[in-house]
Amino acid sequence: MTVTQADALTPSRFTDRRTRARRAHLWLGLGLLLTCALSLETGASGVSLWSMVGAGGQDTPVHSIILWEVRLPRVLLGALVGAALAVSGTVMQGLFRNPLADPGIVGVSAGAGLGAVTAIVLGGLLPIALRDSLGPFLVPAAAFLGGWASVLLLYGVATRGGRTSVATMLLAGIALGALSGAVSGLMVYAADDQQLRDLTFWGLGSLAGATWAKVATAMPILVVAMVGALGLGRGLNGLAFGEATALHLGIPVQRTKTLAILAVAAATGGAVAVSGGIGFIGIVVPHLLRLATGPDHGPLLLNAALLGAILLLGADIISRVIIAPAELPIGIVTAVLGAPVFLWILLRQRPMGDM
Repeated sequence: MTVTQADALTPSRFTDRRTRARRAHLWLGLGLLLTCALSLETGASGVSLWSMVGAGGQDTPVHSIILWEVRLPRVLLGALVGAALAVSGTVMQGLFRNPLADPGIVGVSAGAGLGAVTAIVLGGLLPIALRDSLGPFLVPAAAFLGGWASVLLLYGVATRGGRTSVATMLLAGIALGALSGAVSGLMVYAADDQQLRDLTFWGLGSLAGATWAKVATAMPILVVAMVGALGLGRGLNGLAFGEATALHLGIPVQRTKTLAILAVAAATGGAVAVSGGIGFIGIVVPHLLRLATGPDHGPLLLNAALLGAILLLGADIISRVIIAPAELPIGIVTAVLGAPVFLWILLRQRPMGDM
C-alpha cells in the first residue's frame, strides 16, 4: 500500500471529510435561503419584496397577488422538485454503484412521460364529470400513476424469491424506457397542433404552473419520499462494498433496496408530475458533492437535497429573465448548464493514460 493510499484510509482523513460535509450543510442552507429570496425578487413584472416591506413601499393588491400567489408557490415547488431529483439521483448512484445512474434508470421518468402524454392526447375521451373534477391535475395525476406503474412492473420483474436483482432492474428499465418511448411516439403522431405544443412544453419542464394547490398536493409525497431516502445513508454505504459484505456488516440489503426503489419512485414521480421533464439535476449534483465532501451517503443525501434545490431555483431564475417577459423552459436551462459541468467532471476524473 502506498503512502497516499494509507493516508486516505486514516481516521483523520474521514474526520476531515465529515467536517467538510457538516460545513457544507451550513453553507448550502444559507445558499438556499439566499436563492429563495432572489427568486422571490425576480420576475418580469418588476414587483419586489423589498419595495413592499421597505420604507414607503406600496403593498397593492396586484403586488401581493404576484408575490404571494404566483412567485412564492413557484419558489417552494422549485425547491421541492430540485431536492427530490437530486436525492433520487444520489440514491440511484448508491444503489447501482454506478456514477452514471440517475432517477430515470428505474423507468420512473419514462412511465411518467407516457402517463402525461396519454392524458394530454386522450384526455378528451374521459367522461366529462371525471375530466372536470380533475381539472388542471389531470396530467400530473396521470404522470404520477404512470411512474408508479412502471416501477411496480420493474420491481415485479426483478424480484424473485424475495430478492431483487439490481442488474435485472437496470436491463428491464432500459427495455421499459424504449417501449414507453415508442408508445409515446405513437401518441405524439396522433396529436393535433395544440396537443403537440402542450407535449413539447411539458417535456421540456417548467414551474410556470405552480399554485398553492399544486404545492399542497406534491409536498406530502416529496417530503415523505425524501425523509425516507435520508435514512438510507448507512445502507447505501454498505452496498458500496457489495451485497455480500453489506450482509456481513448487518445491513438489511433487501429492505434497503426496496425502500430505495420506493423512495426514488415517489420522489421522481411526484417531481416529474408537477414540473415535467427536467434533466441533469439528479446526475450532476451527487458528482459535485462527492468531489467536495466525499462519498459518505449520510451527509451526502442532505447536501444533495440542498444543492439540488439551489440549482433548480437558479435555473428557474435564468429561465424567467433571459428572454423576459417570455419564459424559457427550465429543462433547456438545466441541460445547457448541466451538460458542460458533467463533461468537465468526466474529463477531470479520467486518467491521462486513457485520453
